[in-house]
Amino acid sequence: MNTKTRTLVGTGILTAIVIVLQSMALAIRFGTFSITLVLIPIVVGAALYGIKAGAWLGFVFGVVVVATDAGAFLAINVPGTVATCVLKGMLAGLVAGLVYKALENKNRWAAVISAAIAAPIVNTGIFLLGCRIFFFPTINEWAAGAGFESAGQYMIFGLVGLNFVVEAVVNIALSSVIVRVLNIIKKPAPKAEPQG
Repeated sequence: MNTKTRTLVGTGILTAIVIVLQSMALAIRFGTFSITLVLIPIVVGAALYGIKAGAWLGFVFGVVVVATDAGAFLAINVPGTVATCVLKGMLAGLVAGLVYKALENKNRWAAVISAAIAAPIVNTGIFLLGCRIFFFPTINEWAAGAGFESAGQYMIFGLVGLNFVVEAVVNIALSSVIVRVLNIIKKPAPKAEPQG
């Protein structure tokens, strides 16, 4: 199988995994939002198949979030919700790919861990930025209703705090598995010995 075909097939399989994992994430909740395990296949895809694959997988993640888990925000601002969800996913995959690519030749272990850390940071950071730009008046109301002193506290501790910690820990914890998978998949095939 040539590299283009392998990339297409691998990215297709990871796309299906992203869709299934994000759809299942609706059942795993800590706090306000669901915990996503989707960042793991996004990091794997970015490491195995490159920056474009990471961005694509992140884009798919964002679209599935809009379709399944963004109802509260869609009711407030549809374009803001779509922009925030799609950008946070796409940029998380793109940055994970860039980080992995920058470090891969120096140390694959460090590259995977760094990409696994970068993905949830970007995902959460873009989400918070989107909340500030598109939803801040409503978030102020939510914060007051939940007993928080400020919208900023509510955004950090009410919306993303526990979710971010769980996503980052899961990504980092599974980095060793990702490294093993990459080592198995990226090993060059043994050279065939010439026939006598």
